[in-house]
Amino acid sequence: MSLFTVFAILITLTAIFSFINVIYIKLPSTVGVMLASLISSLVIIISGYLGFGSTDWAVELVESADFDHLVMNGLLSFLLFAAASRVDISKLREYKWTIAYLATVGIIISTLFIGFTMHWLFGVLGTDLPLIYAIIFGAIISPIDAVVVLRLLKQVKASKAMETIITGESLFNDAVAVVLFVFLVAVASGGGQVTGMEIGKFFLKEALGGLFLGLFLGYLGHRMIVKIMNQGSGTNNHVVIVLITLALVSGGYTIAELLDVSGPLTSVVAGLFLAKTRNHHDQNTPRRVQYVHDFWDVIDEILNAVLFVLIGLEVLVLNFEKTILAGCILVIPITILARYISVEVPLVFLRFFRRLPTLKGFIMTWCGLRGGVSIALALSLPDSDERDVIIVLTYIVVVFSILVQGLTLSRAVKWVRSKERKV
Repeated sequence: MSLFTVFAILITLTAIFSFINVIYIKLPSTVGVMLASLISSLVIIISGYLGFGSTDWAVELVESADFDHLVMNGLLSFLLFAAASRVDISKLREYKWTIAYLATVGIIISTLFIGFTMHWLFGVLGTDLPLIYAIIFGAIISPIDAVVVLRLLKQVKASKAMETIITGESLFNDAVAVVLFVFLVAVASGGGQVTGMEIGKFFLKEALGGLFLGLFLGYLGHRMIVKIMNQGSGTNNHVVIVLITLALVSGGYTIAELLDVSGPLTSVVAGLFLAKTRNHHDQNTPRRVQYVHDFWDVIDEILNAVLFVLIGLEVLVLNFEKTILAGCILVIPITILARYISVEVPLVFLRFFRRLPTLKGFIMTWCGLRGGVSIALALSLPDSDERDVIIVLTYIVVVFSILVQGLTLSRAVKWVRSKERKV
């Protein structure tokens, strides 16, 4: 299929599934669209199995979409930039140490716990999952997805402190997880040396490189936008501002790729500068600021919908033959437990050094939804038997996370609030 044909089909399916969700399913957009897409995929698979048609066209569509490249080299930069541009900078600054600790130490704790536990579990079940690949799976499935979490937190009306911390964590842990994933894959393929010096050099280059590139481009874009805002109320000024933001995302991600630094981190930091720019108001600028805000909201909504349609369709190309049923079932409680430990341990440690907002381990765990980034990372693994197993395990956790945790998150928040009132 040509690129335009794939794009046309995806947009058409997204429009159809969004309509079905709004009129009939009536679930939060991300959950409803993915559910409609997943059900459609299962109907296609069952129909093909019963001899009522071929599934080749659907499989070709999914393979032509090239999920991992589409997400990692396209959608992710726009989605992270859009999410970061809506952050309350003052609140983010207030909880910066908590966010930084959760997005780094928390990810490492979760990655190692999942890795060692899954390696041991598969050994007990009589199947070998090498430790390095089990740890890679831990890095893939540990980050909570900013795309999913931000939408649902707005709908469940979580506390401001929890919303800010989870938002900040989800924005930065995507970038940290990608860096960790790239390093571990290099080690697994024999291209990396596991020494303290090599680990330090790799993370400094990827993480700090992405951070400084984002700071430079974000500051440059911020100054350009502020200068345009101060020019008066020209009719096309808002279009120029939008073009600058688009250049920040696409150009910034491309430069990050060329410099071999973290593209996701570059997008997040540049997006935070747009959030800062939105606070630069005078009597002539609110309309233009709102125009840019609305533009990125629309982009965010459309790309989100397309992403979750793709997640639902991805079941068409999964290989379940090499995966143990018990492993598929047990991976869900293991990842939930890992999230709880990775949240509680850093927060308990941090409380010895600074005053922290009250954060319930249960609700922080239940807010830890996984999404498209995890699937994209799994699909980008080099071909191997371990790759097929990891993709299926990742898909199962993501689907459970979005459908079960996503749909019950509002009730979980209300339950915690009711408990707090009784105390």
